[in-house]
Amino acid sequence: MPDANGGSQDDPARRFMNLTQMVHWGAAANPNSIATKFQSRSVTWSSMKDRVARLAGGLRKLGLGVGDRVAILSLNGDRYTDYYFATWWAGGVVVPLNTRWTVSENIYSLKDSGARVLFVDDTFAGMTPEFLEQVPALVAIIYTGEGACPDGMLNYEILLRDSEPVEDSMRCEDDLAGLFYTGGTTGFPKGVMLGHRGLWFNGLIVSKACEIDTRSVVLHAAPMFHLADGCLGLATSISGGRHVYVPSFEPEAVLKTIEEEQVTHLLLVPTMIGMLLQHPSFSTDRVSTVKTILYGASPMPAGVLRLAMERMPHVRFVQAYGQTEMSPVVSLLPPEDHVFDTDASHRLASAGKAAIGCEVKILLENGAEASVGEVGEIVARSPGSMLGYWNLPDQTEAALKNGWVRTGDGGYLDKDGYLYIVDRMKDMIVTGGENVFSAEVESTISTVPGVAAVAVIGIPSARWGEAVHAVIVPQPGESLSEDEIIQYCKARIANYKVPRSVEFRSDPLPLSGAGKVLKRELRKPFWEAMDKSVS
Repeated sequence: MPDANGGSQDDPARRFMNLTQMVHWGAAANPNSIATKFQSRSVTWSSMKDRVARLAGGLRKLGLGVGDRVAILSLNGDRYTDYYFATWWAGGVVVPLNTRWTVSENIYSLKDSGARVLFVDDTFAGMTPEFLEQVPALVAIIYTGEGACPDGMLNYEILLRDSEPVEDSMRCEDDLAGLFYTGGTTGFPKGVMLGHRGLWFNGLIVSKACEIDTRSVVLHAAPMFHLADGCLGLATSISGGRHVYVPSFEPEAVLKTIEEEQVTHLLLVPTMIGMLLQHPSFSTDRVSTVKTILYGASPMPAGVLRLAMERMPHVRFVQAYGQTEMSPVVSLLPPEDHVFDTDASHRLASAGKAAIGCEVKILLENGAEASVGEVGEIVARSPGSMLGYWNLPDQTEAALKNGWVRTGDGGYLDKDGYLYIVDRMKDMIVTGGENVFSAEVESTISTVPGVAAVAVIGIPSARWGEAVHAVIVPQPGESLSEDEIIQYCKARIANYKVPRSVEFRSDPLPLSGAGKVLKRELRKPFWEAMDKSVS
């Protein structure tokens, strides 16, 4: 039916912001440039377009229709990138599964999403009998591994070889592109519905912020199921850059790949940056080709950031703040704001300014907009705002109003428009009637010499309601004391923020698949006898 402009909404000439456009452009503008490089495999942009069209044809042969869900449970690799684009080419919806989840958690997401096809690699192939038994909607499992194809699965390369290329479905704009499951640390996961427009737009934002172009070599070191890495991948594709991969983050593998592939850009969460810097074989020379490191997903402790900037002085650091519900970028702190010991150094504690095309405001509990410097809940709106939560209308209504997403994060805006994240609202500690935001305490403790990692939580206190408690992992060979930590903090932050107790661990802090500290696990021993987890 013609629209007001005389065209048809179904006319391909009127369909914009389709994610597969990146593959079309790469094949046309850079046909012989390398698109993906993984281990011994190199694929050019022209070959990638053919592979994507054939894999989409294979999905169509399996009965995949427009809007059908296609899941993946896999470590990083070139076939993960193929999966994304082939699913969209075929008209499907991607469902990346968390590699840190249990079988039951993944079964929940497969059933909730209605996934009909699952891609799986060697690491997770052993889970598939339970998936087939408990997820009746699954009609096929495609094996993406390097070994012999297990019984009952379809071999990825054979499916590709035996399928004819099909025309691009040209799904775009607010057509559903993916269900990205989040919130698994606090209950049943929620499927965040993201459209083509939002993902396309965020790829463009990150491409510009990180200065990615056709000469860029971008390393997938963070898990590809996570939207932070997914956004960097889209930024690479939209710019015609080269994707390279390590299956999962391991410091020596990352350093080796950077050297061998001449990596120029990568995304790391703060815990990964700390592990890289502490690795015995790290040297500035080994990362000499790196131009930009994008970081985010959790606050960057000041001590870790200072060390990173000192040991990698040639690298441009870009901080991104966001969440899945925003596809995911809300704000960016550019390289020029990464400065210590100047009048502007306080901006390092911020999350930068709203990204291009994104609006940010702070709301108080009564719904009024906060004044400059006043702490409240951060809400944001952009072309990347989610379409809603899959099958959760009440939670969608609570979190999304007129395109504004309630982030659940506490923060404030300064007079220059810089956004400061004080904490997840749920991580706020109320002690003696005072609010303590754990990120501030963690940042202070991170600057203590010998501290490798720290998390601050609230624990029960008969006197104060909640007491500030620090959990610290010392660097190898370092000896720290509780009194040393407390006295260090007393000299730097208000007394009510100072930890009342400190524990030291030799094992790493528990992390989610996205690299965030699972504070719920740290709180559990202190609160399990209580009927609630705060006072």
